[in-house]
Amino acid sequence: MANKDPNRPNILFILTDDQGYWALGCAGNDEIHTPNLDRMAALGMRFDNFFCASPVCSPARASILTGRIPSQHGVHDWLRKGNLDSARTPGQGEDDREIEYLHGMRGYTEILAQNGTACGISGKWHLGDSLHSQKGFSYWHLFPYGGSDYHNAYIIREGQLERDPRYLTDVITEGGLKFLDLQADAEAPFYLGVHYTAPHSPWDKAQHPENLVSLYKDCEFRTCPEVPVEHPWQVNSAPRGKGERRRELLSGYYAAITGLDRGVGQLLNKLEALDVLDNTLVIFTSDNGMNMGHHGIWGKGNGTFPQNMYDTSVRVPMLMARPGYVPAGVVYTHLLSHYDIFPTLLDYLGLENPEGGMLPGQSFAPLLRGDPTPGREAVVVFDEYGPVRMIRTCEWKYVHRYPYGPHELYDLVSDPSEDHNLIDDLAQQTRVTEMEARLESWFVCYTNPDLDGTKEPVTGKGQIDRAGVAGQGRRAFEADWWYINEDGTRRESAPGNGGAGE
Repeated sequence: MANKDPNRPNILFILTDDQGYWALGCAGNDEIHTPNLDRMAALGMRFDNFFCASPVCSPARASILTGRIPSQHGVHDWLRKGNLDSARTPGQGEDDREIEYLHGMRGYTEILAQNGTACGISGKWHLGDSLHSQKGFSYWHLFPYGGSDYHNAYIIREGQLERDPRYLTDVITEGGLKFLDLQADAEAPFYLGVHYTAPHSPWDKAQHPENLVSLYKDCEFRTCPEVPVEHPWQVNSAPRGKGERRRELLSGYYAAITGLDRGVGQLLNKLEALDVLDNTLVIFTSDNGMNMGHHGIWGKGNGTFPQNMYDTSVRVPMLMARPGYVPAGVVYTHLLSHYDIFPTLLDYLGLENPEGGMLPGQSFAPLLRGDPTPGREAVVVFDEYGPVRMIRTCEWKYVHRYPYGPHELYDLVSDPSEDHNLIDDLAQQTRVTEMEARLESWFVCYTNPDLDGTKEPVTGKGQIDRAGVAGQGRRAFEADWWYINEDGTRRESAPGNGGAGE
């Protein structure tokens, strides 16, 4: 019988890729079909103001796993190289070796494994060296890259690399279900990470099953603003379009979410079949947010250059449920962050946090028990993407771009959609100074000077080696961005999908 000891609950951690906080039925989107996620929200808590640590996948995922900010773990951009030697996968990419980017940095899954938890993962890793299991995982069913077509993708099963012609979302769900079946007769608690590539691009019609795409044939997509003018910083490599092309892309994006929602339903049903749903803390979130026309942007933090910190890029969905234990149907509105997950999970499981003194996050486990969080000032969150940093309170947001700007200030009470930058407003200069000082002092506390993102030429085009003195320093990033045509227009210097962002 699977573990049913209430003092040693299991964990199912479901992570999606590029899902905006707004792309959930239970969050008020009446156009998208997410019945299983809506059910999960009704069974537990929905966190309405949850934020990633960086608005692009690899840094965000590294921060979830280690509890460190990017300037502590050194992953500052999506990993363009170091995932899997492309000699093994002809035509797939440009990797020339595997790099374990988080070598020597403890992940919470390692602590769980050391305390007797069976740890498994199915889906996207994108933290380097996909071929070899890391961080305490004994079950390693991996998609080895950052993104790909949704059919005929590579999968690592039991150490073997192969291609699977089926829909990738279903393949990832299947890998998670297999791990759960393996726990059916185990007494030890388990941790399962199911990391979907969905709803990351591509969104073309042929990429997703017709029965999913057809759900949106009459959708007006009111929940994705059709802005007539692109953001002036929009990168030209992000998938985007108008008219029928816009409809195709949005249909694909929504279909991808409905597809992973069906996978969530299968996972919840499996927990019920094993009679462990009430002894499993189920967590659902996304690595970062997404703009699908919001602010005139298609993409996330690197949908623009310089990178942006709009809420649509940094705010993510977060659901947590455990029937009979986590309060049901509760919406929590205070600000929380992905870097709070590491201490929260260890606290919830009653395990010591050996990294506690050096990590910025705070446990919100009392909320999951129905208790208040004494002494917690849950009113400020921070984000970074290379030389771009953000401090956000409930009322204000300040964005600082090193070394020269441009900077931004938003009054989130009167301007929640962040349309009016007040950085040059003379009446706000004292506030700007105070928020900049607060941002600086917080990052000084937690930044490793050898891995400081403000000193790295991060452009959103990808990371190709370890940062800092232990790696390639400034050469660790794809620094080229634009060449200028003779007519003064910009063009990309090299092919790649860094603008779409892996």
